[in-house]
Amino acid sequence: MEIEHLEHKIDELIQVCDELKKKYAKLQSDKEILLAERAQLMEKNKSAQTKVEAMIMRLKALGQE
Repeated sequence: MEIEHLEHKIDELIQVCDELKKKYAKLQSDKEILLAERAQLMEKNKSAQTKVEAMIMRLKALGQE
């Protein structure tokens, strides 16, 4: 009886470990996707900042003429 109970508990632990492995793999995958998205957004932000700075310089040049 006690051995059956231990076997059942071990089976439950194995199942929990399998679920945790799957969740961890999903989290790792999500992390990679989010890091890639972050890099894209940072590049877009840098590009927008460069464009805004260029427009400001042109406006200043127009104001000096």
